[in-house]
Amino acid sequence: MLHPARLWKPLKDGKVQCRLCSHFCIIDENAHGNCGVRQNVDGKLLTRTYELVAALNVDPVEKKPLYHFLPGTSTFSLGTQGCNFGCTFCQNASLSQHPKTGREITGQKVTPEILVEAAVAHKCNSISYTYSEPTVFFELMQDTARLAHAKGLKNIMVSNGFQSPECIEELTGLIDAANIDLKAFNETFYTDICGGRLNPVLDNLRQMKKNGWWVEVTTLLIPGKNDSPDELKQLAAFIASELGPEVPWHISRFHPDYKMQDCPVTSMEALQLARKAGTAAGLEYVYIGNVPGNDNSSTFCPDCHKELLQRFGFEMTNAGLHDGMCKYCGCKINGVF
Repeated sequence: MLHPARLWKPLKDGKVQCRLCSHFCIIDENAHGNCGVRQNVDGKLLTRTYELVAALNVDPVEKKPLYHFLPGTSTFSLGTQGCNFGCTFCQNASLSQHPKTGREITGQKVTPEILVEAAVAHKCNSISYTYSEPTVFFELMQDTARLAHAKGLKNIMVSNGFQSPECIEELTGLIDAANIDLKAFNETFYTDICGGRLNPVLDNLRQMKKNGWWVEVTTLLIPGKNDSPDELKQLAAFIASELGPEVPWHISRFHPDYKMQDCPVTSMEALQLARKAGTAAGLEYVYIGNVPGNDNSSTFCPDCHKELLQRFGFEMTNAGLHDGMCKYCGCKINGVF
C-alpha cells in the first residue's frame, strides 16, 4: 500500500522534487525516484515501502559494525527493499536493487508499534535500520525511532550517508548511533561504481558528528578500486581531522559479489597497510573486519595498549573495560558503554 512520503515539494506540470537524499530527484507523474520506492502519484510523492519489511533479525550490535556503542548487546535489525545507490559490488543486491527492476515490492507487513514491541520482547537494547539503505524507508524509520525512544531503546542507522541536509536534521534527536560507509575517497569510484557522489557523504559525516550522533565509519577495501596508499592516507586523514581521532574506522575485506565477480578477495597485506594508514593519521581505533580471528578486531586502550574488548567474529568478551574506562590505567574510552 502506498503511504504519504515526507521531505518533498511540488513543482510545475505535476512534477515533484524529492528532498530525502542528495540525488534530489525531480519525478514526473507516475514515475519513481532513483531509489525505485518513491513514486509520484497525481502530483503527490508516496512511498511504497512503509509497511513492508523485507529483512528482520536479532543481531549482535557488533555486526553493524558498531564496536563502541553498547558492545555485547543485541539490536533488533530491519530493512526494506530499495536503495538510492547502485553499487556494483553490493552484497545485498537482491534486497537493495529489486525495486529498480520494475518488479513488485515485497515484504512482511508491519507497523512501527509491532516492530518496537518485538524489539522489547526479544530483550534488545536498540533498533537498527540496516540491510538495504534506511534513507529510502525514512518514514518507517522516523516513526519507529520515536516509539523506540519512548520505550527506552536506542536507534542505530547503517547507511551510505547520502541523505539530504534536511533528512539529517529530521533524524537528529532520534538516531543515536550510525555506521556510515565511506566507500572510497575519490569521486570516480562514487560516480562510476556506486551511482552517487563523495562530497555529500563527507558533509553528512561532519554534520552527524556536529549534531551529537555516535559515528563509526566502514570502508570495504576493494583491490585496485579504492586501495591506493595515497587514497587511504587521505581517507584516514579526513576521519582523524574532520571527525576526530576517536572515531572508529572499520576496514572490511571484500569478497566477489553481484556485478563484481571478477575482482579478487582483499589480501590480508592490503588490509594491514590500510590499518597502518589509519594509525599513522592518528586514529585511535582501527579495526579489520570480515576476517574472523584476526587480532585487529579487538579494542585496545589508546594509552596503555592493553586489550579491553576481545572479539572473535561477532562474539565479544570484556577483558578490561569498566564504566567506559580502561581498568589498567584509567583512560576513558570513547563510545557509549
